Amino acid sequence: MSEEQVNTEEQAPEVKAEDTGLKLSGVFAYKLGMSTVYDADAVAIPVTVLKYEPWFVSQIKTVEKDGYSAIQIASGIKKAKNTLKSEKGHFSKAGFENGAKFVREIRQDIPEGVELGQKVAIDSVAAGDKVQLTSKSKGRGFAGTMKRHDFGGGPASHGSGFKRRPGSIGNRTWPGRVIKGKRMAGHYGDENITVKNVNIVDVIPEENVILVKGPVPGGRNNLVKLMKV
Repeated sequence: MSEEQVNTEEQAPEVKAEDTGLKLSGVFAYKLGMSTVYDADAVAIPVTVLKYEPWFVSQIKTVEKDGYSAIQIASGIKKAKNTLKSEKGHFSKAGFENGAKFVREIRQDIPEGVELGQKVAIDSVAAGDKVQLTSKSKGRGFAGTMKRHDFGGGPASHGSGFKRRPGSIGNRTWPGRVIKGKRMAGHYGDENITVKNVNIVDVIPEENVILVKGPVPGGRNNLVKLMKV
């Protein structure tokens, strides 16, 4: 076992053997890729495979203290040299030796018996549930209107001179400007996308895997938020 692995095990919060995990209104998981599974009738179902890594409760937010109720959860381990003193103080209450790489919130009513450092159960979602997925799409850099907005472009022959150009963008003397929101060339992708009413096909706790029906925005290893509808 390498020295890095030993340090990782020492820094991770301890999980009690009898702790089955805290069930919340949603979970976070990492996108691995797509695959195909078959149901009882041998019908092929395209699925996206999401890998669940352990998340731990790092803060409990209440209406009285914070103005809203939510559960702050943390995952991953920061190196000591990259951790601020304030982070060490905050996450030490949850069992982290240093800071956490990922910190997220799940807004919901405070569950009964929730404690700092408690592990979030993968069983927070189950097969058959409908969830709302939120993930960041792939960034495609600066793109023209045909790629970014699926414009048709101009004629491709007979000397048209504007094959992939957007065409006219202005108005007459009034208002004499380009209207805000005009679809033009610009930064394409790299934005949060939400997909509603996605079916959970299966949850495999022993492998920490969640299978959701259909595609999920973003690339491999993207962090995906799943909230029960």
